[in-house]
Amino acid sequence: MTAQNAAEQQPTMMNGLSVQGVFDTVKAIEADGGLARFQFRARNRWIGGGVNRSTIRDFYGAGREDDSRMAAFEFTNGEPPVLLGDNEGANPVEFLLHALAGCVTTTFVLHATARGIAIQELSTELEGELDVRGLLGLDETISPGYERIRIRMYVRADCTDAELDELLSYTREHSPVCNTVCRPVPVMIERANA
Repeated sequence: MTAQNAAEQQPTMMNGLSVQGVFDTVKAIEADGGLARFQFRARNRWIGGGVNRSTIRDFYGAGREDDSRMAAFEFTNGEPPVLLGDNEGANPVEFLLHALAGCVTTTFVLHATARGIAIQELSTELEGELDVRGLLGLDETISPGYERIRIRMYVRADCTDAELDELLSYTREHSPVCNTVCRPVPVMIERANA
């Protein structure tokens, strides 16, 4: 087989991603580390009770302010009745599970594609356990956050079980949201003048 035949047999798309795009992105960031710096932003406004709404539109990345989004994404945070709401939307700790699932999935797909692993099926289930006594300040020994989060990924792919296990481990280590949740991250809350 000639090099030209081998190049012609390489897929241009895998797992819904451009294979060349993956390698071009990595090469560009290796050449200019400044392209790797991103700043994502969210804005939130309280509506009433346990309801608030976040909008997400602009961000900085790849060396410039992004202008690809014509409209903001909107997310309504609510609470179930047992937590004094009317199910206006998922609550923030549920959105955290959504963000974690999305990031782990995207990271898994990206690195599978870079390794030449075709995915036939991928789904994820998450469970997070917490004790609301921490939130309510009823017991200072109880953390107000999740005590544990369990992620179950169901995957069918054209690789061995050992390769799949290694890719899952790599995904846990390299998913930005998973990494943020798994280590202490400084978060500053400051009052801004209106």
